[in-house]
Amino acid sequence: MVEDDIAGMEPIPSEATEYLRKRIEEEHGYLSWLNTSVDIVERGRIVLSIPFDEKLTNIDGRTIHGGVAATLIDTAGGIAQRTAFEDPLSGEVATVNLNANYLRPATGDLRAEAEIVRSGGSIGVSDMTVTSATENGASEVVVGQGSFRLFRD
Repeated sequence: MVEDDIAGMEPIPSEATEYLRKRIEEEHGYLSWLNTSVDIVERGRIVLSIPFDEKLTNIDGRTIHGGVAATLIDTAGGIAQRTAFEDPLSGEVATVNLNANYLRPATGDLRAEAEIVRSGGSIGVSDMTVTSATENGASEVVVGQGSFRLFRD
């Protein structure tokens, strides 16, 4: 993460974190249907998770469809950019480009971590990683990077 982009900013207010959590976990139709959780919200970084559910698997019933991981990296990357806004609840973020590299099948709970690479005046870039729970801990299943159009208020 480029520290200069968020250096000197106040921590994210708890009411903003709770608002983001409520919007994603309860009010967003698709993300709440996926059972998405907001685990960590910090300036420049966010962690989201989705528990394993058979409804999210491929025909084999064991591996999670890649679109679920793509949704996580897209959402996490965009929300990470919001954390660089003075008020994370103001303005808008839209995906410009999303790159996902699938490393191995996901067979357990998913955890996405996104960090800001740069948050400019109108374009931001985030790095994202998705891990999947395994019997021996967790393994990386998707790594990606996204570019986002920032509409700051």
